[in-house]
Amino acid sequence: MKILGNIIWLVFGGLGIAVEYFVSSLLLMITIIGIPFGIATLRLGILALWPFGSHVVDQPQDAGCLNMIMNVLWFFVGGIWIALTHLGFGLLLSITIVGLPWGMMHFRLMRLALAPFGKEIVNNDF
Repeated sequence: MKILGNIIWLVFGGLGIAVEYFVSSLLLMITIIGIPFGIATLRLGILALWPFGSHVVDQPQDAGCLNMIMNVLWFFVGGIWIALTHLGFGLLLSITIVGLPWGMMHFRLMRLALAPFGKEIVNNDF
């Protein structure tokens, strides 16, 4: 069922979202300062490419307050706009019962788009 959900996700918009994440990741990695943000965007793109069957967990807090500072910068620079885009798509897809799983996936991506630092994506396909 996860494979079918991922294929439908890719065909009806997931591939477009992943490509947008990958392009923005490359643009962010042009500067040295943008590399951590580019890596976070790259992780979001990987999750947007194959979201069903994986989940997000908190990393151990060995980075100190750096994750919090990066999340605050991320929120004000672009995270809020990415989250609002996922909110709009999630609400649009949740209108029907058929689109509800994909709407819920946008809500999950929205949560990660607000604060991606200090999170890890774990695949459940074992």
